[in-house]
Amino acid sequence: MASSPCGNSNFDSGLEIKTRSVEQTLIPLVSQITTLINHKDKPKKSERTQAAIHRVGQAVSVAVGRFVTVGEAIATENQELKDEMGQACFEARRAGDAIAQLTDVGSALPFQSDGLVTVFSDRTGMVKAARLLLSSVTKVLVLADRIVIKQIIASRNKVLVTLDHLERVSTFQEFVQIFSQFGNEMVEFAHLTGDRQNDLKDEKKKARMAAARAVLEKCTMMLLTASKTCLRHPDCESARINKDAVFHRMRCALEQVIEIVTEARSCGENKILPVSIYNGIKDFKSSVECLRENLNSLSPQSMGSQLEALVERTEDFTDSAYTSHEQRQAILGLCQLARQDTQQLVQSWAEAQSVHAKEATEDMEVAILKTCQSASDLRRELHKVAVIRASDLLKVHGEQLPLRALKAAGAEGNLEAVAEYSRTLTEQKEQLVENCRLLCHVSGTEPLEITCIHAEETFHVIGPQIISAAQTLALHPSSKIAKENLEVFCEAWDSQLCDMALLLREINDVFEGRRGDKRSYLSLPRPGKHSANLKTAKAVKLDAEEQTSMAKLGLELRLLSSDVDTEVEKWEEQEHDIVRQSQSLASMAYNMYLFTRGEGLLKTTLDLFHQAEVLSEEGLQLCSSLRTFSTQLVDEEKSVVMTEMEKMVALCQQLQMGAKTPAQGKTATFQKVDSSIQTTRGILTVVLSLLPSCNKLTRKYKSERSSLGSPQDWRERQDASTPVKEEGALNNKNTNGFGAKSLEQHMAGLNLLESK
Repeated sequence: MASSPCGNSNFDSGLEIKTRSVEQTLIPLVSQITTLINHKDKPKKSERTQAAIHRVGQAVSVAVGRFVTVGEAIATENQELKDEMGQACFEARRAGDAIAQLTDVGSALPFQSDGLVTVFSDRTGMVKAARLLLSSVTKVLVLADRIVIKQIIASRNKVLVTLDHLERVSTFQEFVQIFSQFGNEMVEFAHLTGDRQNDLKDEKKKARMAAARAVLEKCTMMLLTASKTCLRHPDCESARINKDAVFHRMRCALEQVIEIVTEARSCGENKILPVSIYNGIKDFKSSVECLRENLNSLSPQSMGSQLEALVERTEDFTDSAYTSHEQRQAILGLCQLARQDTQQLVQSWAEAQSVHAKEATEDMEVAILKTCQSASDLRRELHKVAVIRASDLLKVHGEQLPLRALKAAGAEGNLEAVAEYSRTLTEQKEQLVENCRLLCHVSGTEPLEITCIHAEETFHVIGPQIISAAQTLALHPSSKIAKENLEVFCEAWDSQLCDMALLLREINDVFEGRRGDKRSYLSLPRPGKHSANLKTAKAVKLDAEEQTSMAKLGLELRLLSSDVDTEVEKWEEQEHDIVRQSQSLASMAYNMYLFTRGEGLLKTTLDLFHQAEVLSEEGLQLCSSLRTFSTQLVDEEKSVVMTEMEKMVALCQQLQMGAKTPAQGKTATFQKVDSSIQTTRGILTVVLSLLPSCNKLTRKYKSERSSLGSPQDWRERQDASTPVKEEGALNNKNTNGFGAKSLEQHMAGLNLLESK
């Protein structure tokens, strides 16, 4: 149970607060009440102080009255909560009235000779009223939060019903009609769950929600093409297998979302994360260091068992067929060194106990340092092995050779070639699955562990789906829909590789101490795809000389990207649009830096130009957020923000135009690359100059808000998340929709007259 909404043990509401919106709503109220109680400790006050306290008390009472009115309206609309909500509202109103009475100027005693008055002596009454108010207001908010959960469940149920209908359709006409309804329901579900994901306080739940929503995003497109293929070729077994796998995965993802929002204890929820080596080493070092303060904090046997369990988990690395002999020997050597240092510590420990030492001796202190160092060296080596292998795999798989070969073999109707390249893809899939497992061991945070597990499951599932889609195409090589279906699954594989590249960067950031927590997960755009203006251009790779000349510029981009990450970590509101969009810009700029080194997933200049175009669009969205943010600023503050914003608009437009301008010849292409990276550097420089000032202004205006202004904002959020009654209501938060735009494009392109 959470002791207090804002960390103050004086106000134990007895209710666990699980969302940021509820917590943020309570913060101003806690601040006002704390002010009132603190003044209770000073019985003598000036007339000015007395009047200020009276105003605060009256403001709290009025705000509570407004808040209760909203709560009572919610109770009326939701009969199942009527009794509980009514009681909580009654208690809140009573507590608000008590605070107003206790701070009433009329209850003040006459002035004394020193010009001060002795008032508000009933500190016990104020504390009691404050406790009742916080408890009841928290209960109203938590009860109202159930309505959001109810909306998500209702939305999921609608999706499931339509999903069942989709699975049973037998004609294209019926499919188009039902899929149109399904698409609208999925967009609604996407927005509801996106808001919920951003609102969750628990980072593990947020990561699980992000993983489930990522599955739904990718599967929505797969479901469309897999179903069309099955309808076109109803007697094809591989098409049916392909379709069934998509429907099964969608149902599992929908169920996981409901488990998270309702905290159901299903098999999936009970599945405990495997203990990673990172956490094992962290716990081992902590146990060892505790001996400094307490020689009896653990036994030698437990320390030895802890180390052996740790060494046993390194077998995931040493037993791997893909671990080189040198890497295996290095890991085994460090494990043996850790054993020796631990044994030396046990001996020093026994000697200290034999002389009845009260604290660690000098020999024991040296042994503790050596043991911790050997454990850290082991962790560093394991991290290096996992990360180097992941980087190598991304380079190899970025070429997409098996996928291209499968597409070609399928289009030729060559079943033997499809079988051969399927074996190659299966081997690559096993390598990626195993590497995700190793990355999970060294990821450093539980949210990143969850993301590693999601990546592992995704590769494990999509690999066989690509193969079944390729088999279908080989059986029906002239089928346009079978070809489109294979393309969609290959794109999903490519997208997961992009996600893995970003995951790898975040694991490195944690290891190097640049970021302690997993930030909002950002899927990279699929480079070089769906960009009409680039299709006729020729892809070019930079040669060694050109990469060398780009190295300095690329390094500046990397440093700026890192600086932006550092600045956004200073923001309290990590879900703020400015923070989220700045992180996205930094991630894309880092991709461009990797391109200058000949690394990463941007392989050709076309990939780079597409990335630049997407970056410019994200930059313009950030400008829009800054414009909205500036409306709450005074003239001088607004002028500073608007001036920098106008610079960014100009740079983004310049980058966009440059990316779309054709370049013929190697020299012109190189100049275009140089210009794109320089303009991106300019955009990040402006972002870096804006972030500190915007953060400062955000904190300033947040501290000046009145006590219970946020419950009304919360009420507006409740209204906004209610199932749509007005046209376009679902478009309020486009960033929370998964694949809505792509879904509409696919719907528009659904052609009943498509030939076999």
